[in-house]
Amino acid sequence: MATFLNDQLDFIFFFYGLAFLLLGATCWAIARRRTDERSWTMLATFGLIHGVTEWLDLSALILGDTPVYSAVRISVMTASFVFLAGFGRMQMADRSWVPGRWIYLPILGLIALIAHFVGLTEAGIASRYTLGFFGALGAGLALLSRARRLSASAQSYARVAALGLALYAVAAGLIVPAAPFWPANVVNYAAFTGLTGVPIQFVRGLLACWIALAVWAIWGQQLASEVSSQSFSAYLRKQFLWTAGMMFLILLCGWALTERLGEIYRHNVEIEAAGDIDLLASRFAGELHTADALARTMAGSPSTGEALERREGPALARARALLDLHVEAGGAEGGYLLDANGAVVAAAGELALRPPADLLAAAREAGAGGSAGFIFDPATRATVYHTSRAVAGADGRPVGAAALVVSVEAFAKDLEGLNRPYYFVDPQGVVVMSNLSDSLYRTLWPLNPEAQAGLSGRYGTLDARPIARSEIRDSVWTEIDGAREYVRRRFIAGADWSLIILKPTREIFATRFVGIVITLLVTVVALMYLLGRERWMHEDAQRRAQSELQDLARDLNIKATTDPLTGLYNRLRLNDILPHEMARADRAGSALSVVMYDIDHFKAINDSFGHATGDKVLAALSRTVEGSLRATDHLVRWGGEEFLLILPDTDAEAARHVAEKLRETIADMRVGDIGVTSSFGIAGYAPEEPMADLIGRADKALYRAKANGRNQVAVASPPRSRRGAQA
Repeated sequence: MATFLNDQLDFIFFFYGLAFLLLGATCWAIARRRTDERSWTMLATFGLIHGVTEWLDLSALILGDTPVYSAVRISVMTASFVFLAGFGRMQMADRSWVPGRWIYLPILGLIALIAHFVGLTEAGIASRYTLGFFGALGAGLALLSRARRLSASAQSYARVAALGLALYAVAAGLIVPAAPFWPANVVNYAAFTGLTGVPIQFVRGLLACWIALAVWAIWGQQLASEVSSQSFSAYLRKQFLWTAGMMFLILLCGWALTERLGEIYRHNVEIEAAGDIDLLASRFAGELHTADALARTMAGSPSTGEALERREGPALARARALLDLHVEAGGAEGGYLLDANGAVVAAAGELALRPPADLLAAAREAGAGGSAGFIFDPATRATVYHTSRAVAGADGRPVGAAALVVSVEAFAKDLEGLNRPYYFVDPQGVVVMSNLSDSLYRTLWPLNPEAQAGLSGRYGTLDARPIARSEIRDSVWTEIDGAREYVRRRFIAGADWSLIILKPTREIFATRFVGIVITLLVTVVALMYLLGRERWMHEDAQRRAQSELQDLARDLNIKATTDPLTGLYNRLRLNDILPHEMARADRAGSALSVVMYDIDHFKAINDSFGHATGDKVLAALSRTVEGSLRATDHLVRWGGEEFLLILPDTDAEAARHVAEKLRETIADMRVGDIGVTSSFGIAGYAPEEPMADLIGRADKALYRAKANGRNQVAVASPPRSRRGAQA
C-alpha cells in the first residue's frame, strides 16, 4: 500500500494543493461579505499560499529539486503558516493569553538561523513545529469559539472544520522529515508510513479536503441566512452533496487517467530499459569476449606449449613474441604464461613490470584449467578483467596457462555521458564503476559488519551507506537514494559482477502531469458551473424574497387604505387622493367637486334588523354606487354610514346631477325586504381651498339636506373669499 501511494505522490500533491486553494477562495468570499471580520482574509491567504506550496512540491517532484528551490518552498510554506496563525490570533485577540504580532519576529528569526547554520530540512522542521502546529491548533480553537455566534447548522460545520484543523496540526506540525534529533528521529515520515502503510502527504490531503468542505458549508449557511429561503437552503444542501460527490468522481477519474498515462509510459520505460541493458551488456561482454578469444588462441598455439615445456631458448623467445602480439592486439594491460604451478614463465604489457601476485590470484587458484573474472586492483584503484586458458603439451597433458588482463576503464569512460545512472558492482554490491562520482566505492545494498570489514581491506575507505534498501534484483521498481527508479541488472561474462542501470521516474511524473492538468481543467469547469449556478440561485432567491416583500408591502398598504366591509377606500387613502386631485385642479384650472352622503335612518335599520343586516346594506349600497361612477371618480367610506365621493373635472352643478341620479338609484334599490334612501351634500372646490374646509362645506350641505326631510341633494355655497371675488 505504501509503495503504491508513494507512486501517486504527484496526484496527492495536486489534490492536496487544490483543496487548500478552494479553502482560500471560499474564505475570501466570506471575507468580502463580512467586511467586519478581517480574520477570514488571513485564513483565505493561508489557503491560497499553502495550496501554491503543495504545487511547488509537485513541481519539485517532476522537475527535480535544488537547494535554492528548496529554500523557496520552505519560505513559502512558512509564510502560509504565519497567516494561519494570524487567523487564530485575530479571532481570539480578546484573550489575555494570546500573544501579539511581535511573536512572529523571534520565531522567524530562529527559523532563519537554523536554515543558515544547520540546514534547510531542519529549518522546515522548525517551521512546522512552531508556526505549523500552533497555528493550525489556534485556528481550530478560533473556529470553535466562533461557532457560538453562528446558526445551529453552521455551528456543526464549524466544529467539524475545527476538528479537521486540530488533526491537521498533528499531521503537518508534528510528523516531519527524519532528522538526527528528537522527536524528528522518532516521529517522522518514514515512521508514519511504516506504522500505517500510508504516506503522511495523503493524510494531509484528505484533511485539507475535509477542512475545505466544512468551511464551504459554513459559507453556504451564511448565504442561506441572507435570503431566508427554504428552497435556496434545500438547494444548498443538495449542492453541497453534489459538489462533494462530483469532486470525488472527478478526482477519481483524473487519478485513473493519470495512472493510465503513467502505466503507458512505465511500460515504454521497461521496454526501453530492457533494450538499453541488452545493448550495454552485449557491448561490455563483446569487449571481454575478444580477450577470451585471444587467450584461447594464444593457449592453442604450439609455440606456447613448447615454451612452457622447455622454459628457455628459441621456443620461449617465440612465445614471448606471440604474447606481446596478443597483448597489443587485445589492448590488454598485461599478458602471462604460467606453468602448471602458477609461476610466471613470461609476461608482457604494463602490468609485466609489477609483481602480479594480487592480479593473478584467481588464475593461480584455477591452475592450468583456466578461468575468467573481474579483479579490483588496489594499486591503481581500477577494475580489470582477467581471462586464462589451459595450455597443453606435445603429449596433450596440461603444462600451464595463457592469461590476459584487460582494463574496463575505457568502457567506463564511454558510459560517462550516459543519460541515466549506471553501476558496475562486485559480488558484495560495492560500486566500482559509475557515472555518479559520489556513488563510487559505496555499497549498493546493506551489508553486515563482517562483510564490510573484509571489503575495507580490499577497497580502502568504503562508504557503507547503502544506496538501495535491499539487494537489487533485475527488472524491478525500487527506491534508490530516496527516489523511485526502474532497475535492470545483468551479470557480465558469467561472473558474479553485474551491470545495473536505472531509469529515473521523473519523466514518468512528467507524463502523469498531463493527466493532472486535464483533471485540473475539468475541476475548474465543474466548479465554475456549480458556483455560477449557486450565484444564480442566490440571486433568484433574493429576487423572490424582494418580490414577496413588495407584495406583502402592497397587500399591507391595500389593507391599510381599504375598508374591509365595503372594499372601498378609507379615510387614510382619502388623505392621498383628495390633495392630489386638488393640486391637479389648481394646476390645470379644472373643476372639482366633493359629494358627501349617508344612509337615512340607518340606526333604525341596525336596531330593527341587526348589525349583520346593516352591514349587508352598506356593502350593497357601496357596490351600487361604485358601479354608477366613472373610472376617474373616487368613492371613499368616510365612516359609519357616511361616504365621500370625489368627482374630478366636475363643477357643483354637474355634481348635483350626478348626486340626483345616485339618489334615485339608491331609492329604487332593495336589500332583501329593506328599502333605503340617502341624503347628499355637495361642495365645489375653490382654488387653493384647504381640504378640511372643502369637506366641511360638503358635510354642512349634507346636514342641511337631512334637516330638510332627507332623501335630498343640497349644494353648499362657495366659500366667502370666493363670493368676494365674484362680487
